Amino acid sequence: MSEERFQLKIIAFFETIAKYYGSKTEITEGICSDPINLDANLTTWNLSDFELIRSAYRKNGNKFMMEGPSRYYEISADRIIDFKQLGRNHFEFIELYGESVYRITKVRFHYKY
Repeated sequence: MSEERFQLKIIAFFETIAKYYGSKTEITEGICSDPINLDANLTTWNLSDFELIRSAYRKNGNKFMMEGPSRYYEISADRIIDFKQLGRNHFEFIELYGESVYRITKVRFHYKY
């Protein structure tokens, strides 16, 4: 996939995210050294959920953000190396933060439609 098509897929996700406002949003975040081989000894996971009330692109820092009551989550736009839709309302971002430091963010919307 070309870099331009890859970027357009990410932009399309955030351009249509407003349809999920008011939905329970589940974020599973993993820090690992190999996003293909998620060895339990080398990966740490966090899970949080909230009602999505707002999203935006923060130009200062080049971040995509999602917000809910008492929750704020950012994805670094310039560090995304992979993005895919895993299911109807389920998405995955992989960011590269170092030579072998990756953050996997899985976003699942419990969408009513």
